[in-house]
Amino acid sequence: MAAHSGQGLNTTYDQSNKIQTSVIKTMLLVCGLYAITWAPVYIYGLLKSLYSKLIIVQNGVIILLSAGYLYICINPFIYATKFDPVRRVLLALIPCKKNSMQAPVSADTT
Repeated sequence: MAAHSGQGLNTTYDQSNKIQTSVIKTMLLVCGLYAITWAPVYIYGLLKSLYSKLIIVQNGVIILLSAGYLYICINPFIYATKFDPVRRVLLALIPCKKNSMQAPVSADTT
């Protein structure tokens, strides 16, 4: 009996460790994407404040901001695909998902 209770604790620890690892990976991905997409905007702002004569073409500013706004669009999809609890909730919201517990159809035609 003691061996069985130890295995249950080990399984709980493994599941908790897996969830924690998943959350850490997701947060690293989100933080890295934020840094990559918004860094050019912040660098431009820093250079603009240091060198007031710095001029960037209007199209360049639009491209910099578009890369930053791309992060805002991608962020929800990262959570939806990487974080299991969010994925389960989103899958449950899909209305056309077929129910696996359908009542069996009776073959008796009497």
